[in-house]
Amino acid sequence: MLRYFFVGFSLLILLVVSITGLRGWKSKRPPIELFPDMVRQAKYKPQTESEFYADNRSARQPVEGTVPLGYASVSTSSSNGTMGDLGPYQNIQFTASSDYVATGRFGNQWGTGIPFEVTAAMMQRGRERYNITCAVCHGATGAGNGIASKYGLNGIANQQQQRIRDMADGEIFNTITWGKNTMMGYGSTIQVPDRWMIIAYLRALQRSQRTTWSDLPTEEQKNASSWK
Repeated sequence: MLRYFFVGFSLLILLVVSITGLRGWKSKRPPIELFPDMVRQAKYKPQTESEFYADNRSARQPVEGTVPLGYASVSTSSSNGTMGDLGPYQNIQFTASSDYVATGRFGNQWGTGIPFEVTAAMMQRGRERYNITCAVCHGATGAGNGIASKYGLNGIANQQQQRIRDMADGEIFNTITWGKNTMMGYGSTIQVPDRWMIIAYLRALQRSQRTTWSDLPTEEQKNASSWK
């Protein structure tokens, strides 16, 4: 009886091995999947053909006159007033040019400076974009204590440390665009002017956390003294 058990068990092993294959065994035949991966589910991939639509394209054209959410030009106005003149960058949104405004570089060196005159409305726009995109990790003051840090996300940069205060604006722009370490890049979702407005607001945040009494205008010092 025991002999039949071992014979049957051996045949079962051979059957399993013949079905699943040996480690490192290669075959041109498609694999047998009891639970197929989602990557192989029935779907249309980008830029593929489709016999379902008259134009034979699987992707549909955007509805005429519509703009994807977040992709509207930021160069006109905001809820807090006129944005101001962005100069030659008035209509720029996303770009792959080699200019400073799109790379943060002058040649092979990081540059410093916002490439257009910053207005109060632009600062408000920068604050809005920062709170939407950046504050979840870096915190409302840039101290690296955003809500994501409470749930185990490590390595969040403290924007108030001297290293980042001394960092060139262009390098910060590059980090926003391409990401760094655990931070993903936002070059495909944050428009070019918005990235510079975020940097302008970040500089204001950094200044707000290290302002001394002597930094205040004389009139403000007088007003503050009157409160005592």
